[in-house]
Amino acid sequence: QVRLVESGGGSVQSGGSLRLSCEYSAPGRVWMAWFRQAPGKEREAVAALAPRYGATQMRDSLKGRFKISRDIVKKTLYLQMNNLQPEDTGTYYCAAAQDNGPWTETRTYGDWGQGIQVTVPA
Repeated sequence: QVRLVESGGGSVQSGGSLRLSCEYSAPGRVWMAWFRQAPGKEREAVAALAPRYGATQMRDSLKGRFKISRDIVKKTLYLQMNNLQPEDTGTYYCAAAQDNGPWTETRTYGDWGQGIQVTVPA
């Protein structure tokens, strides 16, 4: 079974930074991803990391500000978030999936963390 536990969230002022962590356990090679969801909004893909070569995907609007990475030894996925803005506020989820399916679709991922709150006051 796959288990995902997020940490590192919180409240930061506009322009600040946070690094989210997702400690994971998985039986084999899996896609890892970050999604986020604002209250009343649809869950949206943030970034993903492919299992084979570590290639990354990033939401277009977040390129240059966010970065996804992984520490293989620590079995931890990271999301570095810089220059945070109020529109980045939401619950962030770590997700895992087998190497198939569109990375931006929630149905691609069979395992999810409980989510962690990121708040950037306006």
